[in-house]
Amino acid sequence: MNQAINIWKTESREVLPGFHGRFVHSDRTTMAYWEITQNASLPEHDHHHEQVLHLLEGEFELTVAGSTMQLTAGDTVVLESHVPHAGRAITDCKIIDVFNPSRDDYR
Repeated sequence: MNQAINIWKTESREVLPGFHGRFVHSDRTTMAYWEITQNASLPEHDHHHEQVLHLLEGEFELTVAGSTMQLTAGDTVVLESHVPHAGRAITDCKIIDVFNPSRDDYR
């Protein structure tokens, strides 16, 4: 898949209330571009995917294995497989997540 993909030409869909995502998939990874509305919450969950979260814009409260941190633009967090995590958009946010292996549930 050696081609450019314009993220703005991909379908945006609301995966959870206030979490609008656009997705690009390879055989082994998924990149998710999120636009999240202020006060939208991500319930605690875990998954077998490794996840790298990068906050592009805004402020986001992330709780990982019971420990809460306040993220601001430029912050990156690496989440290992099966680690419980939850979050809340303090302001409108833009986040990029990269998952390995690929997220079939986001296809």
